Amino acid sequence: MPQITYTIQELTVGQLSARSGAAVSALHFYETKGLISSRRTSGNQRRYDRDALRRVAFIRAAQRVGIPLATIREALSELPDERTPNREDWARLSETWRGELEQRIKQLTRLRDHLDDCIGCGCLSLETCALSNPDDRNGLRGAGSRLLVER
Repeated sequence: MPQITYTIQELTVGQLSARSGAAVSALHFYETKGLISSRRTSGNQRRYDRDALRRVAFIRAAQRVGIPLATIREALSELPDERTPNREDWARLSETWRGELEQRIKQLTRLRDHLDDCIGCGCLSLETCALSNPDDRNGLRGAGSRLLVER
């Protein structure tokens, strides 16, 4: 991994990729989504401020726990002057995301616990479909596995 001295205040996309572990294409994607920003040189090359490293680390950590990019972008945009998030920001934001994550965990636990029974069509199984979903009444409420989501 290339070392970047503290005297360098801007990083190329390759340097940012090497240091952050994010693919160049991911960095470009983050930029198009407004999660990070760069300036362009006279040769039209991207240059990122050093604090982009922390922003990318923040984005990747939030993604690892299942936070959608749109939610991450919203959180970053709420920081004063769109500054780089710090430890206190992470603590505050992760607390606001806790309820959403708890709900996902509950849904995934239900899915895991009923995986042997569910075929994902909205009823619990073909064998008990007439009992748990007579006349496909759950189909009237929309497509997808309704029983697992609503329990």
